[in-house]
Amino acid sequence: MVSSNAAATQAQASSSGFRWLQLMMGIVCMAMIANLQYGWTLFVDPINGAHHWGRAAIQFAFTIFVVTETWLVPVEAWFVDKYGPRLVIMFGGIMIALAWVLNSYADSLTLLYTAAVIGGIGAGAVYGTCVGNALKWFPDRRGLAAGAALTVVPIANMIAASGYQAAFFDFGIGQGLIVFVLAFFIQPPTVAIPPKKKQLNLPQTKVDFTPPQVLRSPIFWVMYLVFVMVASGGLMAAAQIAPIAHDYKIATTPVSLAGFQMAALTFAISLDRIFDGFGRPFFGWVSDNIGREHTMFIAFGTGALMLLTLSTWGHNPLVFVLATAVYFGVFGEIYSLFPATCGDTFGAKFATTNNGMLYTAKGTAALLVPAASIVAANYGWQAVFVIAVALNATAALMALLVIKPMRRTFINGNEAAAATETAPGAKTA
Repeated sequence: MVSSNAAATQAQASSSGFRWLQLMMGIVCMAMIANLQYGWTLFVDPINGAHHWGRAAIQFAFTIFVVTETWLVPVEAWFVDKYGPRLVIMFGGIMIALAWVLNSYADSLTLLYTAAVIGGIGAGAVYGTCVGNALKWFPDRRGLAAGAALTVVPIANMIAASGYQAAFFDFGIGQGLIVFVLAFFIQPPTVAIPPKKKQLNLPQTKVDFTPPQVLRSPIFWVMYLVFVMVASGGLMAAAQIAPIAHDYKIATTPVSLAGFQMAALTFAISLDRIFDGFGRPFFGWVSDNIGREHTMFIAFGTGALMLLTLSTWGHNPLVFVLATAVYFGVFGEIYSLFPATCGDTFGAKFATTNNGMLYTAKGTAALLVPAASIVAANYGWQAVFVIAVALNATAALMALLVIKPMRRTFINGNEAAAATETAPGAKTA
């Protein structure tokens, strides 16, 4: 009777506005830490102008941040399971504030890299916890995402008016404080909410594979490789969009679009965040209807086309703004599409851990970001774009020609083996 009452209470809470409140607080927290990745590009040239460390050396801090953020997610997930989301998010808020404050005082690459490690730990704690909490409250929905579009303009304005150090300090304290306060009100459901079964015409395994089994399967590593290929271009664009705009001499050129006018760089980054946020749930819905691999082909192919457009006509401010917006609209879907594909392929029981292993591909891809600065310095940004176009185009073809048949063979073969083992009269060891 007690458990029945608890379930009834939880069902009432889950059907009310309470779970939406939990989602919105998580979205705000994720928007606060999004600038650690997507706002970083605004600081690269100001830091280089002040210290002359070189773009490649400065961008290595971005790589350290992303690697730390992604590779420590499994560890932070363990802390969430042990201590709950509140303490982990509070800890993350403190760490991201500390990271940006250290960035404001960084007078050496060592301190800049130290801040990147601290920021990565904090961002991973906040992002991983908020996403996991949202999935628990909304097992029947996926792909809800948030961007940081509202904070791009004030950050750019503060850098121009007061310097990058003041922007780091003020926004770091502000973002960390908001996350810290909201952490007091974030909580998981007290009773697991069952997901609604969807009738999808998609290849989905009925076998739950353990993480060691997943790591031994070739299809996992093919998916990992494609993830790296696509993520490397997106992370490069996110980190380098400001240096590219400055080198193209269009960063401050006014652009008018849909009744709005602002500098090309600020406009581009603002639209990038908006398109990125809407692209994730949209492509999640598309993949539910036409299949994961077909959606990958469309998204990766469109990404290659937009990167080719930037390579050829990116010096035009309007083309720069629109092409980057469309590119990020199709890039962000990897963070919703790959988890769905991973769950379809390896089952739901160990989905969190299995997807966490796949998510480390983002950290691996980040290792290529400093290389983009080196290539650009020697051969120009067009060479960087050509490489990114090749990676996206190859990934699009691999989705249809390699991942699709491999996944079906993997799922059908293992289900047949499982059926044989459980069949009446089957031999047992």
